[in-house]
Formats: sequence, C-alpha cells, structure tokens
Amino acid sequence: MARPGRTRVPSLDAPRGRIGMLNRTPQPSRDRFGRFTESIARAMGTPWFLLGLSLFCIMWLAWNTLMPADLRFDAASNGFTALTLVLSLQASYAAPLILLAQNRQDDRDRVQIEQDRQRAERNLADTEYLAREIVALRMAMTDVSNVAVTRDVLRDELKALLEDLDGRAAGEPDHLTAEREERRRRADRRERAERDARER
Repeated sequence: MARPGRTRVPSLDAPRGRIGMLNRTPQPSRDRFGRFTESIARAMGTPWFLLGLSLFCIMWLAWNTLMPADLRFDAASNGFTALTLVLSLQASYAAPLILLAQNRQDDRDRVQIEQDRQRAERNLADTEYLAREIVALRMAMTDVSNVAVTRDVLRDELKALLEDLDGRAAGEPDHLTAEREERRRRADRRERAERDARER
C-alpha cells in the first residue's frame, strides 16, 4: 500500500502499455504551414480563382454604383478606394505564399534530382558489371570451343597414328600409307580452317 503524500515512481522494467502512448499530446506538424501555403498557391493558380475574383470585383462595383447612396460603402467618386485596398492586401499576401510554395517545390525537385542521379549511377554500375560478365562468358566460351577443337584434332591424330601403326604391322604397301598420310593432312587443314572461321 502506497503511503499518502508520496508519488509513485513507475518501474523502468515494466512496459508503459498503450494507455501511456495514447495519453501523450500529439506534436504539431512542422510542415503544416508549408502544406497550407501550397494549397493556397495551388488554388490561386486555377481558372476558378480568377473567375471568383472577377465576380467579386463586378459585384463590388455594381453594389457601390447601382445601390442607393445610403447603402453604398465605397464611393465611386473616391475611385473605389476600399476595393483597391482589398486587392492590394490580397496581392501582398499572395506573392509571399506563392514564393514559399515555389521554394518547397524547388526543395522537392532538388531531392528528386539527387535520387535520379543516384539511381542513374546504380544503373550504370549494374550495366558495367553485366558487360564485364558477358565479356568473361564470351572469353570462357571461346576457351571451351578452342579446347574442344584441340581435343577433336588430337583424337583424329591419334586415330591416324593407330591406323598407320596397324598398317605397318599388317605390312601394307607404301602407297597406301602415303594415301592415309595425305588424308590425315587434308583433315588437319580442314580442322584448322574451321577453327579459324570460329575464332573470327
């Protein structure tokens, strides 16, 4: 039981729970005024704003021209001074609001340009990596094809040597041996021509 007059300090190892989170006062958004200025500037840049401002001026002029003198609040003899003041006040507030909105848009464009630049650098690095990989694969394929050609040539050479040895062991005449040697040379030339054509 807690003693009266002493405040209870919450334990640090116990979670606060959702009640503590809900009791906190929400912090006002620092960007709220910027969004407000952008909405005002966006509204001022529409045809509806120009139409509304034109209707407002027409109604003002019509009221102060056509209504009885005791109902008029802006005399035409003074050049509609109140209307001039209202339009000047509107213009004096509109210009800074538009500049603030433009500065925010410039900041967003700057961030977007930086993100686009980083994305372009990543794409360039990926493209260079893929190009290097493709070159390495082509070189590996060339080496494999050269090895395959060398194996084929070696197999033909061994086959020709075996036939030559078999022919000598069987006592073939020299002209058959010469014909076999000529066939082997023609096969070698054909293999070399095919290998050169592949390398080109």
